Amino acid sequence: MYRKTYLEVDCDILKNNIQNIKENYPDYKYYFGVVKANAYGHGSFIINSLIAGGVNYLAVSSLEEAIDLRKYNSEIPILVLEPINIDFIEDAIKNNITVTISNIDYFKKLINLNLSNKLKFHIKVDSGMNRLGVTNSTDFDYIVENCKQNPNLILEGVFSHFATSGINDKHWDDQLEKFKQITKNTDLNQIPIVHMNRSLSLVNHPKIPFCNGTRLGIVMYGMAQNMPKPSGLRAKLREFKNSQKRKKLQISETTTTNSLKLNTSISLCSEVIDLKDICINDFVGYGAEFIANKNTKIATVAIGYADGIPKNIKHVAINNKIYNVVGEVCMDMISVEVDKNVKMGDKVIIIDNNLLPVKKVATECGISSYTLFTGITTRVPRVYKENEKLTEIKY
Repeated sequence: MYRKTYLEVDCDILKNNIQNIKENYPDYKYYFGVVKANAYGHGSFIINSLIAGGVNYLAVSSLEEAIDLRKYNSEIPILVLEPINIDFIEDAIKNNITVTISNIDYFKKLINLNLSNKLKFHIKVDSGMNRLGVTNSTDFDYIVENCKQNPNLILEGVFSHFATSGINDKHWDDQLEKFKQITKNTDLNQIPIVHMNRSLSLVNHPKIPFCNGTRLGIVMYGMAQNMPKPSGLRAKLREFKNSQKRKKLQISETTTTNSLKLNTSISLCSEVIDLKDICINDFVGYGAEFIANKNTKIATVAIGYADGIPKNIKHVAINNKIYNVVGEVCMDMISVEVDKNVKMGDKVIIIDNNLLPVKKVATECGISSYTLFTGITTRVPRVYKENEKLTEIKY
């Protein structure tokens, strides 16, 4: 790499995460690895490690993402979760991509095509999130029955998506009931794949009897979705109120704990490219936002918001010590208040599994772990570690 700013991904950790998830939740036939948004920022290179860990289906958001994955694996089935433009159905067939049907008008256009070969599809059911999906049993039944007229249209799956955890609200239960109503005239046990869970609902709810597939999103990347037990009077009072709410609303069985042992696999690193001794009342960076209240040392680090770090990032680690980011985060650089122990060329940690884990950094920046993961841009090279071997992918 030309600039020592990179994201290191430990593929063995990801593989172990999948294995641990399957050990704890073994009752599914299909484990979808959700690898949209450049595999949550980890990069498409990881997919074979996920497969080695036990993922047997992949899911993405667009045909572009699906075709990109074919560079790394030509066999694994891939579901595009959003409907693709009808003009590019043949590209899906050519690349063995499964498509989503989310409304009856799209389906009617599809059955009028002269397909060159078989096309697998899943029906998306809108169970209440009001984004994508079939909203009533009449349309659902029409799709199920009429696809039989075209031997090249293969109904492989049915799925939906939960909006909330359903721990302290009724939405999860309401969505499940709506899904059942929309699909009531179809024997779901005759559908090859039925999947509704995302990471949160996988760990918070018992297995839905008719579902034989589950989608692994952020849990796959090391976020255990484990809520801490309440401690302190205020937290215990809040939990008591929530328990009363669950009883009043007749919310179905949930759990807030699990036995998963997961780790995040990424380390975002850079280096010190300049050091300056500045005096009291000197300022640093655009807008003169940081003004020194003492003589101090400033390190310039080769990473900025164009690399995907939040503009309000608070800390970095150098030589196993935490230092404060000062001044405005620039497009390509940040400034860090350091001490005499920091030298030119020192490695700088922005995210790692020890001093600056994903969840801690995200919380300090007021963003979600999803946003932090997926925000790391593709101008940052990925370096993959597997069985002690390193592979660099440049963009």
